Amino acid sequence: MIILGIETSCDETAASVVVDGTKILSSVVSSQIAVHSPYGGVVPELASRKHIEAIVPVVKEAINSSGINFQKLDAVAVTQGPGLIGSLLVGFSFAKAYAMALDIPWVGVSHLEGHINSVFLEPDPPVFPFVALLVSGGHTSIYHVTSHTKAVLMGQTRDDAAGEAFDKVAKMLGLGYPGGGIIGRLAKDGDPEKISFPRPFLDKLSFDFSFSGLKTSVNRYIQTHKNEYRNMIPDIVASFQESVVDVLSYKIINASMVKDCNNIAMVGGVAANIRLREKVKEEAAKKGIYVHIPSFDLCTDNAAMIAAIGYHYLIKGKVSHINDDVYSKVAI
Repeated sequence: MIILGIETSCDETAASVVVDGTKILSSVVSSQIAVHSPYGGVVPELASRKHIEAIVPVVKEAINSSGINFQKLDAVAVTQGPGLIGSLLVGFSFAKAYAMALDIPWVGVSHLEGHINSVFLEPDPPVFPFVALLVSGGHTSIYHVTSHTKAVLMGQTRDDAAGEAFDKVAKMLGLGYPGGGIIGRLAKDGDPEKISFPRPFLDKLSFDFSFSGLKTSVNRYIQTHKNEYRNMIPDIVASFQESVVDVLSYKIINASMVKDCNNIAMVGGVAANIRLREKVKEEAAKKGIYVHIPSFDLCTDNAAMIAAIGYHYLIKGKVSHINDDVYSKVAI
């Protein structure tokens, strides 16, 4: 089954052509970083407008570079939520119209399920059941995954997502946007033990997260070291990053042991963080746990993962209808 995937949940306009949920024929992503950087974060109205400008050329490029004609498409899969409503509506409305014009089925899918299924676009996917850490700018959650379409939430952030904390700390330090990549690069030159920031485990037996207190600790450090903190930025970001990494790695390893799963998946934009990848692999190796992390391009928002999860719903006969709508949040 050849599926066109479309993703517009936040600030990337993406389209991809995928065969049978595993083979990527094309994957095109149009980033809006330059648009939002001056504001230190995503401006929803600007994001929506840029999606409107980009959706047609991005889809055309995905079709053209896939090596197939659009008439060969069997279905369309599109992000239905969660995300920014204005952004979601652009991709969702386009997918409806595109599928109806071609007289093929279409299905709206969860952006989060797409991230979880991104590991199945790699050569060595996990076996079911496994535990997944989804860590991004908008989400930090742990799931027990028993099939392509069934993932039970074990825990999630109570406030800031890990990626959001990276962005906000970068903004405090005047480093630019998005913060994750910038902090990751600067941290290489810093001492992660120089500053003792807290490890917000909440309850070590719980799988929930909280990063707002850590963010506040960094801010307090900056305020109490106004005259010298600029010379300490590598140490500050390295120490901050190590705190986040310690918490994330501990929680996912513990979740794997509680569920007696020897396979872990780590997905989402923050899964591209080099230190996090190293730490999780180090700790997992001690327990004999296999770690599955998508390539960098599949960690960030993309449409291949949307086509991948869409395939599994479509083969089960699930399709969307003309009156279906997008949603901004998932029920807790």
